[in-house]
Amino acid sequence: MTAPGQRPAPNRSGPLPVIPRPSPHGSAGPVTRVLVTGAGGPAAIAAMKSLRADESVELLAADMDPWAAGLYLVPEPARTLIPAGAAADFTEVLLARCRALGAHVVLPTVDAELRPLAGAQPRFAAHGIQLLLAPAAALDVILDKLALARHCQGVVRVPRTEPLGAGTDPSSWSYPVVVKPRSGSGSRGFLVVGSAAELTALTGQPGLLVQEYLPGEEYSIDVLANAAGRVIASVPRLRARVDSGVSVGGRTVHDPELESFGRAVAEATGISYVANVQAKRDAAGRPALLEVNPRMPGTLGLTIASGVDMPRLALDSLRGRPVPAALGFREVAVVRFLDERVIDPAEIDRTAHALTGSLR
Repeated sequence: MTAPGQRPAPNRSGPLPVIPRPSPHGSAGPVTRVLVTGAGGPAAIAAMKSLRADESVELLAADMDPWAAGLYLVPEPARTLIPAGAAADFTEVLLARCRALGAHVVLPTVDAELRPLAGAQPRFAAHGIQLLLAPAAALDVILDKLALARHCQGVVRVPRTEPLGAGTDPSSWSYPVVVKPRSGSGSRGFLVVGSAAELTALTGQPGLLVQEYLPGEEYSIDVLANAAGRVIASVPRLRARVDSGVSVGGRTVHDPELESFGRAVAEATGISYVANVQAKRDAAGRPALLEVNPRMPGTLGLTIASGVDMPRLALDSLRGRPVPAALGFREVAVVRFLDERVIDPAEIDRTAHALTGSLR
């Protein structure tokens, strides 16, 4: 028997433990506790906005920073601080926090967390905790931009992409070209290089790629696949306004070529659940592959508004619930703006002190 106000002990028996709680309509039903990581980022907040509308979901939020906005979208007992994804103890601490909070599912939204979690999946499963995550083999391809370019050659148009180093011949490229890190997300480290001399000056820096410059419109194609990797929806979005690598204005577009492009990349890489395929048109107007983000994208709210609620459908597939075989979408547009949640400063102090102590 659980005392009033005390969290029930998590049920560890079965592939996806659930707990009963009264529904708003007065009847008890199974509830899945979903812990969303990276709670300060737009991807996490987009997922949380979707899932909080599902009566069968109880949200938990995690971040490495007590100022992360998404922490304050859930009650204090549902918040936790965790180390960065690159930290040696990341998976160990996250697993401990999941067990303490009674989490049933982890929904990671930070790139640096994906590979460590894929490797730790059996340990989480041993405690009845599932990960809303693409397979490890897919992550190995997708998170290495050079491996992704090579893997998708012959599947879709891929711009010329090579490692930048001593073997690079700057005279063999047409300028401008793009230089970017082999791993990473967003626009971090992204450069447009205008001459062979500029490219030569960068060859001593490790971990960089040189890539053909694409002058056309840029698109993000949100792809939803079920737990078995069968693609259910492919929703292209025009990135009409981009600020620091983040789309702040865009629209969904019905374009069969782009829809097929996203589906082909998803099938070739073997993603499951939600991924974001980024493409740009070349000088001839053909879409070409930039990269793939194997997680919830930050502008997912636009895709949800178009009629494809990817976080809820992905979670349903993970839970073994039926999902549609295929989904269409509407053309809608979005402009993004800052929103605020005003709280007592003492709440942030309590979060920082209580949760930092839990990491020790």
